[in-house]
Amino acid sequence: MNTFRGNPDVQIVAICDVHEAQRLKAKNAVDDWYGNKNCAAFMDFRELMARKDIDAVQITTPDHWHPLVALEAARQHKHMYCEKPIGWSLRAAQAVRKAVKDSGVVFQLGTQQRSGGNFRLACELVRNGKIGQLKTILVGVPGSVSSCPIQPVEPVPKELDYDLWLGPAPMTPYSFQRCRPYTDKDGWSVWYSISDYCMGMIGNWGIHHLDIAQWGNGTDLSGPTEVQGRAVFPKGLLTDVAVQWQIENRYANGVTLVHMDDGTSAKHPLQASGHGHGVMFLGTKGWVHVDRQRLDANPKSLLKATIGPNGVHLFKSDNHHVNFIDAVKGQTKPAAPIDIAFCSDAMCHLQQIAAKLGRKLRWDPARELFVNDAEANAMLDRPMRTPWSV
Repeated sequence: MNTFRGNPDVQIVAICDVHEAQRLKAKNAVDDWYGNKNCAAFMDFRELMARKDIDAVQITTPDHWHPLVALEAARQHKHMYCEKPIGWSLRAAQAVRKAVKDSGVVFQLGTQQRSGGNFRLACELVRNGKIGQLKTILVGVPGSVSSCPIQPVEPVPKELDYDLWLGPAPMTPYSFQRCRPYTDKDGWSVWYSISDYCMGMIGNWGIHHLDIAQWGNGTDLSGPTEVQGRAVFPKGLLTDVAVQWQIENRYANGVTLVHMDDGTSAKHPLQASGHGHGVMFLGTKGWVHVDRQRLDANPKSLLKATIGPNGVHLFKSDNHHVNFIDAVKGQTKPAAPIDIAFCSDAMCHLQQIAAKLGRKLRWDPARELFVNDAEANAMLDRPMRTPWSV
């Protein structure tokens, strides 16, 4: 919100949060910015979506709510900037993709690395054969937090609509840590590491670098054909998502992508120059590594390589938020549109399912199904608590 409000083409007119304190904090921040008291504040997102004077919405709820809010935005013909991942299941993400296409609204996924110059350059170097034939991609992302014990049941505070916070997730007794909002003082919210609301960093952080890996591999509108991996899932805690993992994805073009937590990635035998976090593309003539702090390569001359006019030039966006607004205005296309967003989102679900089952899975990217595996296919969907559905 703070980023969008600085855009002269944007005026924030309404905010929504089920936590009253968070709702008032956001309203006051907007009113202070504009010097008035005009910002509307809603507890129920459907009331905000019903306003006819709103052109676009930003969806930054906990992950389990992303698909339902996105579906309502599409129904109300609102363009949307949706934080990642799209859905808490692949089936929910499919429903969002269909709704976005049917409504014709602009969709931008919050995979902002797509609008980063170093990430684009790294992918262009790979796509133009500057490292020779691409063989392996190493992806390292932060592991999930697993330090929160099961909490005692507490009374639901009056300022919170807890039933609406849970939404499609299972009904479970309230505790403060379960749905504590993010604060600068306390850092990450615990719900990021509770599987009822989030895949943990295997998907919530993983999607950023998996998206770039697919971009560099030229498979960002497709996916792997085989997935196999292992993970460590904590037991006896409130937090239950994978904290360590190594998942291998094999593509029809012969490339292997290895997705790991940072600690595991740093120890991988193919990791070079002390890298662990980020995306490492390894080819027959060298490698290129990229993360949010740096771009590195071997040989170093790759960093000065130029892409000729007849080479592969990837879509250029230098600001993810500005790009979204310009797309809403019809001046460009979004850097992370729904089809690419869906394929990056699907990667996260494949990683999660492979880690839980611990065996090799064959995936059909065209049919969006596991091949001859009813157990794995059943995990592509998750039931939603009544009355919520996609």
